[in-house]
Amino acid sequence: MHPLIAPLEGSLIVSCQAYPGEPMRDPRTMAQVAAAVSAGGASAVRAQGLQDIRAVQDAVDEPVIGIWKDGAEGVFITPTLEHCLAVIDAGADILALDGTRRDRPDGRTLEQTITAVRERFDGPLMADCDSVDSALAAADLGIDLIGTTLAGYTRARPTTTGPDLDLLRRLADQLPSSSVLIAEGRVHTPAQAAACRTAGAHAVVVGTAITHPTTLTTWFHDAVTSS
Repeated sequence: MHPLIAPLEGSLIVSCQAYPGEPMRDPRTMAQVAAAVSAGGASAVRAQGLQDIRAVQDAVDEPVIGIWKDGAEGVFITPTLEHCLAVIDAGADILALDGTRRDRPDGRTLEQTITAVRERFDGPLMADCDSVDSALAAADLGIDLIGTTLAGYTRARPTTTGPDLDLLRRLADQLPSSSVLIAEGRVHTPAQAAACRTAGAHAVVVGTAITHPTTLTTWFHDAVTSS
C-alpha cells in the first residue's frame, strides 16, 4: 500500500470546488477553503482544475487529490490521458479520473490510460466509479482507491437520496483487500457520513455540504420560505 493511502483509513476527505461563474470560482479562494478544512481535520483535499491544484498544494500539508473537469456530459472527470498528465504535472499527490466503462473522449480505454499514466506517475490513483461492475474493473487494473463518486450520475444506477449505501455494502463485500473503498456523492450530513463508514467505506468524501455555500444557502432558503 502506498504510504499516502494508509492515513486515509477511517478519515474525512473534503472536496473543495466551485462551479464556473460563481463568486468563489478562484484558486486563491479554494486554497483558503482547503486550509480551513485542513484545520478542521480533513485527511486529504480533492481539488478541481490545474490552478486550483497548484494553489491548494501550497496551502495544505495533506495529500491533494487532483481532478480536471472538462465538459458537463459523458466522461468529463479527468477524461483523457492528456488531462491525467496535466493534473500530475500540476502537483496532485493522487490522480482521480473517471472510472466508468463508458467511451472516453480520446478513444483510449481506461486500461490504456492507466498503462500510459504509470509510465510517468507512481502515486496513488483513484477511480470515480458508478457501479459494481465499473468498480471491480477498476480494481482489476490495480487502481488504488475506488470511489462511488459517479453512482447515480450515469445510467448504471438510480439516483439515491443521500449516498448509495447499497453500492457501498456490495463493494465492501466484493472488492479485493488491496482496494481502498471511498464513499463519495450526496453525503450531506454527519449521520450520512457515519452511515458510509458503517456500510464499509474506508474513508468518506464530502464536498457540497462543507464547501459550497451557494447550495447550502438554497437548502436553508427553501426550508424557510416553504414553511
